[in-house]
Amino acid sequence: MTVPAAELIVLVDDDGTPIGTMPKPLVHHGDTPLHRAFSAYLFADDGRLLVTRRAADKQTFPGMWTNTVCGHPGPGEDDADAIARRASFELGVDVADLRPALPGYRYRAEFRGVVENEVCPVYLGRFTGTPAPDPTEVGEWELLEWADFRRRQEAEERDAWSPWCREQARLIEQAGLLPSS
Repeated sequence: MTVPAAELIVLVDDDGTPIGTMPKPLVHHGDTPLHRAFSAYLFADDGRLLVTRRAADKQTFPGMWTNTVCGHPGPGEDDADAIARRASFELGVDVADLRPALPGYRYRAEFRGVVENEVCPVYLGRFTGTPAPDPTEVGEWELLEWADFRRRQEAEERDAWSPWCREQARLIEQAGLLPSS
């Protein structure tokens, strides 16, 4: 029986240049090192956004609603390949028409003593297929019109949404990057 290798997270300096790797279980804690990540907002053909609720057992930000998929590219892995890998694994969907939206996005957030500290380019695209989530990753999913998504984030359920998703959504709107229906 082969034991799977721990997922390696790419550590970066303040300029986003890779400076090493660390096993994922050792990265997220109270003093999380700066590392690479990605965040993707994937839309259905009808223009609705696929949002997900993180599984309750996730180490970071468990049970919070967030964008379609986020994660970490492996060493030498291109963001588009990492997004496709995670979308397939977490949701059972394929990714199409992926494009950068906020390539320089960086954030730091803390929840229950666990810190996220990431250089996290943001992407927009489409998904194909019917979501069939892995329950260890995704607790729930919904398709929402952008206006409904933003209203829920800002007015109705502010604390139920990941802090990076709320901030990224505002930046996507401010930059005029929403896809046309």
